[in-house]
Amino acid sequence: MKEFVGLEEITKLDFLVMLFAEILGTFLLVIIGCASCVSWTSTESPNVLHIAFTFGLAVASLAQVLGPISGCHVNPAVSIGLLVSGNCSFLKTVSYVICQCCGAIAGSAVLKQLLPGKQSAGPVGLTALHPEVTAGQGVTVEIIITFLLVLVVHAVTDPKRTDAKGWAPLAIGLTISVAHMAAVPITGSSMNPARSLGPAVVDYKYNNLWIYWVGPLIGGAVAGCVYRMGLKPSKEDDEASYDF
Repeated sequence: MKEFVGLEEITKLDFLVMLFAEILGTFLLVIIGCASCVSWTSTESPNVLHIAFTFGLAVASLAQVLGPISGCHVNPAVSIGLLVSGNCSFLKTVSYVICQCCGAIAGSAVLKQLLPGKQSAGPVGLTALHPEVTAGQGVTVEIIITFLLVLVVHAVTDPKRTDAKGWAPLAIGLTISVAHMAAVPITGSSMNPARSLGPAVVDYKYNNLWIYWVGPLIGGAVAGCVYRMGLKPSKEDDEASYDF
């Protein structure tokens, strides 16, 4: 119970550095990622491939830098998934989620100020459903893509997985890119409640925001549960799996 709560962990000075890393990581992710969603001409909008690789490579870069410090969750769904799987304490998870939301809001606010008047006049980086997609369909899509992301995060950061050494940031980044390619036309491909919260708060656009919290948090929690209960390898399983 003491390990689950994590009271001792959050009293250490290093914990403040970890919180700063989460704020900084989410701040940079939202600025870079949402900047790729801005239309600079009236005749041409950012394409899905552009947005997908911007978000994916941004997370991969941040994971390489901040991973050794805080784990570079930069996503409440990832933190919740790791809580469910027993890899993150309760108080650490709550603290991370708060910092991620603050970083995302700050990132959205700064990006809004950096853009010219025409580009900043409307919502910047706001996630929205396709007009013909229902709320239920949107939640389901967000559950699926976030489930995939958090499952990959567990797999490539598992200390028992010797095959993933050094590849974790790239694997996570590519997973985000793939999910964006599939889901941007449907839901905007949030898979990150903080990423959706930032633009929504700055632009006062809260329509369907709940979808981008409910879907990713359910997907992350289910992924953490599935990995803990059925997919987490033993050392012997890991060695046998790659014995070609």
